Amino acid sequence: MKLLFFIALIMTAFAANSVLTRLAMASNSIGPSNFALLRAGSGALVIFFLVLIIQKKIPEFKFKTIISALILFAGSMLVMFSAALILKEKIPITRFVGVLLSLLGLYILTDPRFSGNNLFGIILMFLASFSWGIYSVLGHGQKNPLSSTAGNFILAFFLIIPISLFIPDKVETNSYGFILAIISGSITSGIGYTLWYWVLPKIKITTASIAQLTVPLIAAFGGYLFISETLNWQFYISSILILGGISLSFIYKK
Repeated sequence: MKLLFFIALIMTAFAANSVLTRLAMASNSIGPSNFALLRAGSGALVIFFLVLIIQKKIPEFKFKTIISALILFAGSMLVMFSAALILKEKIPITRFVGVLLSLLGLYILTDPRFSGNNLFGIILMFLASFSWGIYSVLGHGQKNPLSSTAGNFILAFFLIIPISLFIPDKVETNSYGFILAIISGSITSGIGYTLWYWVLPKIKITTASIAQLTVPLIAAFGGYLFISETLNWQFYISSILILGGISLSFIYKK
């Protein structure tokens, strides 16, 4: 139950990242480059000090940390599920059926023909989720999640600096956009990613991959609560399929 609580908390934090970013972009209070720079910088700073205070040492920079940072910077579920198969993790048939139902729900939620989403935006999100899937697989074997996440964020911050200079924002940053970026970086990203790396070694890869299917639903509901976005029939149908698929995937334990 403790792990389930933390997984739910982490998924909510990841979904909150989406809501915070959409709030910032929709309000024209900050541009994407400055938002990314502030998010990575504040996240790196918070976790760096946590490592100093808790572990009394500076973050570790290993080869896996560098690779993880590159992936973090640069089909989450598909990547992680494939990795589980390669690693010969035992997957019952009910979990396969549950995943298929959840994927169908995710498709309905994001299909441009139904939801009005931009196809190019969906492709970019898929590439981001693909990278996140690899990042999560690498984190499954981490022994020091706090230090590793600090190293990832610090390296990602330095990678973002030249890109933010090369692609400057056309929107002037105000205090509202600044605060949203800091919250996204320090709390929902920094602490959320650290908890995720702490949870990953304690659960199976398939469990982690299936849990992440809840993030789009939470983000969509967050958009309804905080950005006045509407909840259409696609949301309700996809909610039933995704949540039903997730539930089915765990029935085999009983």
